[in-house]
Amino acid sequence: MYPLVRELAADGIPVTVSCRVLGLARSAYYRWVASQFTDAQLEEAYLTNAIFDAHRDDPEFGYRFLADEVRLTGWVVSDRVVWRICRDFGWWSCFGKPKARKGSKPGTPSHDDLVRRDFTATAPNELWLTDITEHWTREGTIYLCAIKDVFSNRIVGWAIDSRMNARLVVAAIEMAAARRDGDIAGCILHSDRGSQFRARKVHRTLARHGLVGSMGQVGSAGDNAAMESFFALLQRNVLDRRTWATRDELRIEIITWIERTYHRRRRQARLGRLTPIEYETIMTPQTATAA
Repeated sequence: MYPLVRELAADGIPVTVSCRVLGLARSAYYRWVASQFTDAQLEEAYLTNAIFDAHRDDPEFGYRFLADEVRLTGWVVSDRVVWRICRDFGWWSCFGKPKARKGSKPGTPSHDDLVRRDFTATAPNELWLTDITEHWTREGTIYLCAIKDVFSNRIVGWAIDSRMNARLVVAAIEMAAARRDGDIAGCILHSDRGSQFRARKVHRTLARHGLVGSMGQVGSAGDNAAMESFFALLQRNVLDRRTWATRDELRIEIITWIERTYHRRRRQARLGRLTPIEYETIMTPQTATAA
């Protein structure tokens, strides 16, 4: 805005009046006047204003279209210069805004990938899958850690909390161990490389119950696709059905859907059109006692 104040002053409008109207400090303006401001910098400032006007009129335009627009108004400028200015000010097309990169690198895996996308099991407690999902309520975010037995697709353990930390994973594992009556030694627990699953508390819990850890690759959802499919089902049937007022309200709905609908009413093609509880009862009657 300082070039505008200077132009207004040349037209006879006092600097004091211009700064008061534009909300500028006179001392800062005079410091700018005293500093060396090249003609090239001033020209780029006017070019930037022209690009911004074009971007404001058509937010869906990318930098190439914006370059065409400013060239139509008389500017001689390359696409590369327009791209640089758009990059510096964050003016991107509303249809193609670049994804923000995470500042931290993914952690090293604590376990090898023992599953390699082979989501099959011949008996209960051979292969468990786990992951964490979250959902927003008016009271705040809620986090769910669930553990699925690949043999019957049953959710053998889950934990819900307002914080996503290692204790959430430990609580889900302890619930799964209690439900399976301790007969879980040698079972593989497969997860992604999230920091919660790499925590020492989780490692100690796995060792205490004789579980074998396994982790997929970074940025590869297919390495835990069977667990992702359960969360997608939960998303459609519960989480996205309506807006949730409190965490307790959503917690009760999640538990009800898992224990009543998913386990006992929802028949699955992979299980021969049986529910997870029916499948375990028929295939391994001794495990049905914990149902």
